[in-house]
Amino acid sequence: MPTPTAPHEAQTAKVVLLGVLGNIILALVKGVAGVAGHSYALIADAIESTTDVFSSLLLYLGLRVANQPPDANHPYGHGRAESLATFITVAFLLASAGIIAYKSIAHIITPHKNPAPFTLVVLIAVVAIKEGLFRYYQRKSGETASGALEAEAWHHRSDALTSFAAFLGISVSLLMGKGWESADDWAALVAAAIITYNAWRIFRPALADIMDEDRFGELRQRIEATATAEPGVHAVQECLVRKLGSEYHIDLRLLVGKGQTIESLCELKRRLRARLHAQEARLCRIFIECDCCERCPHREA
Repeated sequence: MPTPTAPHEAQTAKVVLLGVLGNIILALVKGVAGVAGHSYALIADAIESTTDVFSSLLLYLGLRVANQPPDANHPYGHGRAESLATFITVAFLLASAGIIAYKSIAHIITPHKNPAPFTLVVLIAVVAIKEGLFRYYQRKSGETASGALEAEAWHHRSDALTSFAAFLGISVSLLMGKGWESADDWAALVAAAIITYNAWRIFRPALADIMDEDRFGELRQRIEATATAEPGVHAVQECLVRKLGSEYHIDLRLLVGKGQTIESLCELKRRLRARLHAQEARLCRIFIECDCCERCPHREA
């Protein structure tokens, strides 16, 4: 059986570890700048980047497990580990949102200094880096069909949005002066809401994968078109698609003409599997069942 995940394992690991390194550097820079510049919005950003480091490491471990080949205990492979890694990422997002919201409210009701102007420069750099990571992860998730990388991409976009919210809050605080010191704290509170929304956005597709939700209409149509074009096949009675990690498992039930021998049916299945694997690189296990139609004539190749 082909294992399309294997060629992407090293590439996926490289992508995730790049994100880990980026988050470590950003957490240090934002933390130091936030403390020195009296900006809780920037400190909140540093807290989120710190949790990002741990969630990215867990994502890396989850993908390593998901990329392992099938074995006696896991005949369908380990692809579900990718969805579990996504759930852990969501948990870290929600935890960081809760911490940021709690600390923001505490700072809103406690007077403090205006943030330092240099914090704006730091935030501009952070937004640019995080948006760059988002686009990089988006491209790689498309290449590997990895839902976990897609989730991590939106995690980076969430970071970019929270940093932009902090930029706006600090700008208002500096422009308006006395009495507006808490503007960046309100920005951090808005950032917590954005993080919570993105957590749901990441969680929903992973839940759909775990529950085997049918959301692969276009892929199913392509498979059915290829199957019905195969000589000997009169119709596709059923086509079920299940996603496990970055791989797809297919169950096909075909209607074939009368007069088929066991040998000809085995050859039909072999040809069809080969064509489907060549057409769709992410297909893994393809199960084909054939029902004979008494009124359907045999179609020769």
